[in-house]
Amino acid sequence: MLDIKFIRANAAEAKRMLGRRGVKPETIDRLIELDTARRDAITKVGELQSKRNQISAEFGKRRKAGEDTSGIKAEVDEIKKQIAELEAEQEKFEAELQHTIEVLPNFPHDSVPDGLDDTNNRCVRTWGEIKQYDFPLKPHWDLGTELGIFDFERSTKLAGTRFWMLLGQGARLERALIAYMLDLHCQHQGYTEIIPPVIANKETMYSTGQLPKFAEDVFHIDTNDMYLISTAEIPLTNMHRGEILDGSQLPIKYTGFTPCFRSEAGAAGRDTRGLVRVHQFHKVEMVKFSLPENSFDELEKMVNDAESVLQGLKIPYRVMQLSAGDMSLSSAMTYDLEFWSPAQNRWIEISSCSNCTDFQARRGNMRFRRAPGAPTEYVHTLNGSGLAVGRTMVAIMENYQQADGSVIIPEVLRPYMGSDVITKR
Repeated sequence: MLDIKFIRANAAEAKRMLGRRGVKPETIDRLIELDTARRDAITKVGELQSKRNQISAEFGKRRKAGEDTSGIKAEVDEIKKQIAELEAEQEKFEAELQHTIEVLPNFPHDSVPDGLDDTNNRCVRTWGEIKQYDFPLKPHWDLGTELGIFDFERSTKLAGTRFWMLLGQGARLERALIAYMLDLHCQHQGYTEIIPPVIANKETMYSTGQLPKFAEDVFHIDTNDMYLISTAEIPLTNMHRGEILDGSQLPIKYTGFTPCFRSEAGAAGRDTRGLVRVHQFHKVEMVKFSLPENSFDELEKMVNDAESVLQGLKIPYRVMQLSAGDMSLSSAMTYDLEFWSPAQNRWIEISSCSNCTDFQARRGNMRFRRAPGAPTEYVHTLNGSGLAVGRTMVAIMENYQQADGSVIIPEVLRPYMGSDVITKR
């Protein structure tokens, strides 16, 4: 959430920055109007309360002296009525103010490219060699079905479309990828592994920005008003909601594997086959809590941590810096990692790493002190996929497929798999 005090004092700058994200200037004008009206109502209520207290004191003196108090009582009653009306107005202004500001996106960093969609994203670098094949390539959904490691028909029977089922070596490959990623992040990159809940309450979903704006994108459990998480970023970031951290311990780095659930509202007709865009998927997530002055450096390190997974697997990829309008609500700067799909002849997102600055920290009241007794400050939060496991499986299958329909297992995964190739059994 943005700081209304900053917007009030820097209206022109707020309009400039949010304009890069498609927010109209009149939205900021209305926000300031609501804030002014709310603060005016608070001031008037305070003045009337002070006046009421003075008159009430006079009322007590007159009654004690046996004098007529009917006029004073009528005046007190009128003030009480005015206070009630002003408090009702104040609540109305506050409700609209809250609704307006909580759906505004974060301020973009000045280095973020201009633009309102992915056509303005900037390629920062590429890695790896795109192979040339001397046989017809198969997309992963055909390859996996022929190998007997995917079963889309039965998964549809069990749950509907955009779900999947892995069998045998397919299930083992998924498990191997999860273990490989977690071992890399924890043993070599200094993250602490967490296994969090995959169901979250409203406060948790609100803190990281999923609610209220993106309610249609998540699965809601009606019986107890809970939500299935769409990413482990949600519980991992909320671990320190409402807490004051020790600044000397920052950055704090967490990683965790979870199932993730997304309704994919608005994605009709997109990637309907295979594992790229599904309702349930698995992901290893990275989350950081950083000092404000270090957070953009920590973002670069997080991107490097995600890249190291793909480099270990020897999957060609590119790093894209997202334009201001293509970033998520909470992000001030985002890099996407996209792997090359030779069978589909396109780049496919496999990781997204973002610096949310103090946006989520304000929503979740996550603060730190630089020293004992020092004033509190909002921490900066960062998150990144390390990686989306199903899409990583797609990357391996399509880049490591062989002419006979088998799939070579990347060398770093062989200790986890106990074999070096997936063949039809």
